[in-house]
Amino acid sequence: MASSHHQNDLSTGFHPQFKSFATEAIHVGQEPEQWKSMAVVPPISLSTTFKQYRPGDHAGFEYSRSGNPTRNCLEKAVAALDGAKHCLALASGLAATMTISHMLKAGDGIVCMNDVYGGTNRYFRKIASEVGLVVSFADCTKIDLLQAALKPNTKLVWIETPTNPTMKVVDIQACADVVHQHNPNTVVVVDNTFMSAYFQRPLALGADICMYSATKYMNGHSDVVMGLVSVNREDLYDRLRFLQNALGAVPSPFDCYLCNRGLKTLHLRMRQHFKNALAAAKFLEADPRVDQVIFPGLPSHPQHELMKKQCTGCPGMITFYIKGKLENATMFLSNLKLFALAESLGGYESLAEHPGRNGDLHTVKNKWIQN
Repeated sequence: MASSHHQNDLSTGFHPQFKSFATEAIHVGQEPEQWKSMAVVPPISLSTTFKQYRPGDHAGFEYSRSGNPTRNCLEKAVAALDGAKHCLALASGLAATMTISHMLKAGDGIVCMNDVYGGTNRYFRKIASEVGLVVSFADCTKIDLLQAALKPNTKLVWIETPTNPTMKVVDIQACADVVHQHNPNTVVVVDNTFMSAYFQRPLALGADICMYSATKYMNGHSDVVMGLVSVNREDLYDRLRFLQNALGAVPSPFDCYLCNRGLKTLHLRMRQHFKNALAAAKFLEADPRVDQVIFPGLPSHPQHELMKKQCTGCPGMITFYIKGKLENATMFLSNLKLFALAESLGGYESLAEHPGRNGDLHTVKNKWIQN
């Protein structure tokens, strides 16, 4: 009871919690009746191939890249949590980004939020742009800049909110409205990795695709690399399902089992992340050795009201600027006691990193210089 009361205090002013979230995480796609054994926990189906009754006549599965029983359970559960009709599991968050981008052809345009995960930035700048896609970047927190960036050839708009690593919050509904007014067929993608399905539902705010690096909060245990893509539009699902099979960037059944298991505690984990992060952010904000704390759950965040409008709460991500120079930040990070100095996020353990110094995020530094 105390935990529930505290969560109500935390969520005051935020978007109402999504109905039956925990129930759906536990039950959707997990029905024991789908197995002859009536197993309550979906089994790990490791077989790469499945016997057919006659040529082309099978029991729903023929080859594990094309479809797998364990993967199906995960995809159904995630679709329910996103308020979506369909979900597709991919081998990683970047595999999801690649698969989505393969819906386009040479000459098509992509407008990307100018502050995004370094791997996304690197993919668009160094790979997508090299195969004929026309990539541009805009600050989507300013709707007029997004509108100015939209061109006749713009077929995809990529939004990340809150952004990695500067925690800017983008108005998903406003962006989707502007993009779809420009061209109803332009696809709006929201990278929902930082928020998880528990705190934000981009599809309900006008986005066409909700994607995740499930490596982070959705799995939540730092032992799976995976991507997820949720959609409502049947045309997008059909195209992405084809690409999932044709490109072959699919996760293993064991990873699907682990992520499916992680979903069962997602609601509990995210509530605790919010509680802990808010306490840490307040502590840092009061410390004279800290110049600035960027946490959307604090009233000091410039888009705090927007965060409350479109989200049910805040994740455990905090960005802060320590006073001094690079050597001061390095000394701080080198002397952590409980937090591990490591890349990634969203697990049960606490991590800290310096984005500008991490090898995977060097493109972030270049992006800031170029923009």
